[in-house]
Amino acid sequence: MRGSDTRQEGMFSYVSPESRIPKDHPLRPIREMVDDALKELSADFDVLYSHTGRPSIAPEKLIRALLLQVFYSIRSERLLMEQLEYNLLFRWFVGLNTDDPVWVPTVFTHNRDRLLEGEIVTKLFGQVLAQAEEKGLTSDEHFSVDGTMIEAWASMKSFRPKGAPPPAGGGRNTEVDFRGEKRCNDTHESYTDPDCRLYRKSEGQQAKLCYLGHLMMENRNGFIVEGQVTPASGSAEREAAAEMVEALPGERRKTLGADKAYDTAEFVASLRDQNVTPHVAQNTTRPGGSAIDARTTRHEGYAASLEIRKLIETRIGWGKEIGGLRKVKLRGLARLNWKLLLSLTAFNLLHLRNVLAGIEAAASPDFSPVVWKKAVPRGIIYSGSTGYADRRGRPYEHRV
Repeated sequence: MRGSDTRQEGMFSYVSPESRIPKDHPLRPIREMVDDALKELSADFDVLYSHTGRPSIAPEKLIRALLLQVFYSIRSERLLMEQLEYNLLFRWFVGLNTDDPVWVPTVFTHNRDRLLEGEIVTKLFGQVLAQAEEKGLTSDEHFSVDGTMIEAWASMKSFRPKGAPPPAGGGRNTEVDFRGEKRCNDTHESYTDPDCRLYRKSEGQQAKLCYLGHLMMENRNGFIVEGQVTPASGSAEREAAAEMVEALPGERRKTLGADKAYDTAEFVASLRDQNVTPHVAQNTTRPGGSAIDARTTRHEGYAASLEIRKLIETRIGWGKEIGGLRKVKLRGLARLNWKLLLSLTAFNLLHLRNVLAGIEAAASPDFSPVVWKKAVPRGIIYSGSTGYADRRGRPYEHRV
């Protein structure tokens, strides 16, 4: 019998969002990890918020919504609020009931900026990493480091002589003629984002207003253990790497894998002074030759570190393709640091879910390493038999 195409809306619904989400959905274990991390931050939330006045957006819901924005590559808070209006999966993950109103985008962004004051995202990043450490999934001896350009939210027209007033008239997109003008960071700066710098990755490439993002990865399972953003310069990668190495806990000898850009005598010597073995790729074309000699290259661990180091490139690629780090719609060094750590936290959550799923699958009598390797391309997000994600790591349910 053919059913009728009725369009009468029901006044009541007795099905909760929890029952709508499949039991094997990848976001279920991720939400449990996020909730465990947020419980540890409850005292920090109490300090950050006043005990009087009108209640604001719950910080737990705010952080879950921000993580969803990274997971699904949603380009703006306005689109995120639109998704929360009608997407039951998003409402369930954030903790909104079906009838709960969605926040105004401007109110959401004001509350988001409050998280900068208490370094909440930094602490959340540490709590997620601590979950991986408690399960013995991270290494405290072997690490890799790399850097990447992050384009600033500023145009080349805004790069003007220091102290010069902004051009008057012409509306928002004024005409600027800088042909024949020599511009450099010593004499010029962007009046919309003074922290960014004019920088080119290598000779022959276009110079852009940008920052440099720096990541440190542990080599056992590829979790990101540290990240920061600095103004772009020729030595920023090595300076940031030395700073992140110094912050590593423990007195035992460590190893650090890096590409040829880190092969300088000063950087290699600084690592050895900190009891760190520099597993840096040799740059034999540099004047004076490589700073890495046979004392390091003769060991099997050197070749292993250089091979594992390539995995950090996939983390950078994920951050730019999925995490919104290619060109960040925020200005200022503090906000870009916040955005980087949020994206890295989202990656570690996905990766922790994948690693735990792999351990569980390996315990099954029907486990096949070949099938598992094909199902988990580079360990970004497990699709397996559920088919909830594409090869770039974005779930199929909705892509904006």
